[in-house]
Amino acid sequence: MQDEPTPIELTKAVADFLRNDVTPLISGHQAFKLRVAINILDLVTRQLAREGESDNAEVARLRALLGLEGSVTELNHALAERIAKGEVDLSTPGLAEHLWQTTMDKLAVDQPNYASYKRELSRGA
Repeated sequence: MQDEPTPIELTKAVADFLRNDVTPLISGHQAFKLRVAINILDLVTRQLAREGESDNAEVARLRALLGLEGSVTELNHALAERIAKGEVDLSTPGLAEHLWQTTMDKLAVDQPNYASYKRELSRGA
């Protein structure tokens, strides 16, 4: 659907409301639980913003690496099977790069303020 506001805008608005309007009113353990909820909303917002682009890029890398078609889940399962069977390893062309980029994409959603992630971004990874 292409209605406004988008899911990204909605989750961001709720997180901002909780962060700016509700957080100052709460203390103690309830404040901690509120911060956890805000962090979850922030994570969901980042995931919604990035999932299409990063999933498409991951599928393209996996298709090139495996020579197969399929969804991101199916292709990741196929890759895991090949790794488990010893059919591919870090000497396989493209595998290390794929794993690195997939990790960076996941960190962009899960831990965008992680110091090592920021350092790698600044290196142009």
